[in-house]
Amino acid sequence: MTDNFIIESKISSIQKYLQILKGFQNYSQKQIEGDVHLRGSAERYLYLLTQSVLDLAEAIISFKDLRRPQTYSESFDILHEEKLISPDLTEKLVKMAKFRNIISRDYEDLDFTIIYDVLQKHLQDIEEFLSVVEDKLNIH
Repeated sequence: MTDNFIIESKISSIQKYLQILKGFQNYSQKQIEGDVHLRGSAERYLYLLTQSVLDLAEAIISFKDLRRPQTYSESFDILHEEKLISPDLTEKLVKMAKFRNIISRDYEDLDFTIIYDVLQKHLQDIEEFLSVVEDKLNIH
């Protein structure tokens, strides 16, 4: 598979997960937290979304033949160093990478308030990243 195909495939996956997760915005925190199926779905799709964003960042790094990141968070620092994303967006995406680590490891102890906050307020950070990627890499 070519890097371009991988990038476009990741973008497509991210768009799909965003669409699914936006559906959870119609529920209250209490509704999602109280329903094991809604909560499990929200957590799983947030994990898939964040992992796909990280995969996209790594695909871009490979496509542009940039230095290899040592951590997930460093992927966004590298994209920032290359002027592909702004400092503000870098900070948001680094937080998202840390969130991904939490959601993948601390499943039982996860503070649902954080998940609900991400659902309600931070999906647009991912949309901003997609918009920047599509613009900078000429993908439409």
